[in-house]
Amino acid sequence: MRSLKHILRRLQRAPMFTTVALVTLALGIGATTAIFSVVEGVLLKPLPYPQAESLVGVWHTAPGLKGFPGDVPFSPAMYFTYREENRTFQDIGLYQTSGATVTGLAEPDVVPTLVTTYGTLQALAVPPKYGRWFSLADDQPGAPQTVILNYNYWQRRFGGDPSIVGRTLTIDTEPHIVIGVMPAGFDFKNKPDLILPQRMDRSKGFLGQLGFQGVARLKPGVTLQQANADQARMLAIWLKAWPPAPGFPLSVFQNAKFGPKLKPLKEEVVGNVGSILWVLMGTVGLVLLIACANVANLLLVRAESRQHEMAIRAALGAGWKAIAREMLLESAVLGILGGALGLVLADTALRVLLAKGPQTLPRLSEIGIDPVVLAFALFVSLLSGLLFGLIPVLKYAAPQVATSLRGVGRGFSHGREHHRARNTLVVAQVGLALLLLVGAGLMIRTFQFLRHVDPGFAHPDQIQLMRILIYPGQVKEPEQVMRMENAMLDKISAIPGVDSVALASDAPLEELGGGDALFAQDKDYSAGQVPPIRRFRSVTPGFFKTAGTPLIAGRDFTWTDLYDKRRVGIVSENLAREMWGSASAALGKRIRSGFQG
Repeated sequence: MRSLKHILRRLQRAPMFTTVALVTLALGIGATTAIFSVVEGVLLKPLPYPQAESLVGVWHTAPGLKGFPGDVPFSPAMYFTYREENRTFQDIGLYQTSGATVTGLAEPDVVPTLVTTYGTLQALAVPPKYGRWFSLADDQPGAPQTVILNYNYWQRRFGGDPSIVGRTLTIDTEPHIVIGVMPAGFDFKNKPDLILPQRMDRSKGFLGQLGFQGVARLKPGVTLQQANADQARMLAIWLKAWPPAPGFPLSVFQNAKFGPKLKPLKEEVVGNVGSILWVLMGTVGLVLLIACANVANLLLVRAESRQHEMAIRAALGAGWKAIAREMLLESAVLGILGGALGLVLADTALRVLLAKGPQTLPRLSEIGIDPVVLAFALFVSLLSGLLFGLIPVLKYAAPQVATSLRGVGRGFSHGREHHRARNTLVVAQVGLALLLLVGAGLMIRTFQFLRHVDPGFAHPDQIQLMRILIYPGQVKEPEQVMRMENAMLDKISAIPGVDSVALASDAPLEELGGGDALFAQDKDYSAGQVPPIRRFRSVTPGFFKTAGTPLIAGRDFTWTDLYDKRRVGIVSENLAREMWGSASAALGKRIRSGFQG
């Protein structure tokens, strides 16, 4: 304690040195701690479910199906087969993310929803705060409509009223009975406000409909390899037990060669963000090393100015261990103080990230300063103190140096050997800085290339999006729906400042939901051959003008095309070149989706 008080007084007497050293360390340690908290929250921390390591995402391989952007998803028939035939799943469920409109509570409210079968919430194993999960009876066609509220929505719209269970909400124009409220912190996929039952009809299942996601919990002691083997066994049962989709021959699904691909749910949630975060972690690690080298140089200069003091202490009998211990203690004090200041900077940066962070970053709400991050910050602070403090200790407090200090006098000269440590540190700093500079240059170059990538639309600052939902319970005739849409677009386009307006099933850059095999009349296909899966977007006239996407050949849709149900379509330039060699050559060609005429 006496040495610590002496060190703190000495640091106070050198405010410029102390300020520069602490700011340098705070920037390095703060950046490292902030990035580590993101890595820990996204990659290292277990998913917020009991025994989360037993949760798997249900996916498939299908090398015979071309055109899927990644792994092949789930289908209702697969769900029923897996639920009834599996030997390795404790629970399994199928789900979709969607949206719904809640009315009858002041203003209509459009909220994200999770539409799920029986088994999904059971697999996640997070019990509701109030009420219950969906039962198998809730998931049957014709059963009373039910809904489960997520905690945040319950607090926001109902003020945390526990009597909400049993009340009725109007969702998408239909009454739903509230049967439960999930606890605070429950999150899954799109952070749903409402959870709705899927209510699939087993008697109407068939091969196909590969547009759902699945989650399963493995039985205790079951490995991923065993579950994959069981899934492969059930895929053979699935192919034999269900009829093919209307218009599709069975050979299409046989030639697809479906295979198992279960993967840990955490891997599915994180996706490819992990590699990016580890690169960032390595980058800020280099920044911290540069900061340590800067502080080490400052300490070397400071140690040189204290040589006379250390010489007197050595002459009075102080051993090299005592001198080294005090120098290391001073470095540790600087490291801890710099780490404390860096922790404040990290916390500020994380608050900004949580407030304005990208929604594409998974598990954003789980990022923060927790005990693991605090322990990491302490470790990095002490390690940094050791790194930048060890060099002055080795140079000025080693046994032979401490002995030679007794002879330090006025004639002591600073030779080449005396400056070697500082020169070495400067070389290391320049090398690390050059490495960071090259990486930053490559990153800037990548961003420049991205800025010149054609996104398929122009002037994004002038494009506004809104969601419009027309429910079957409101308007049942398709032609009447079209007339309503046409009238809405006419009224919106009459608003001053609106140049053009259109409707689309998916906004630009959104993942396209629809997809099917595309056949061309002038191409030959062998029996059972499946062309690559193509993605579709349904649009109204004016979509390409509104998006700023020029047509390079042909014309846009007209409302007459829609009202007369003309079989017309617009293809992308890439598809036209792939199938017919040029964009203009595609005009007049006849295509169809699926195996039906």
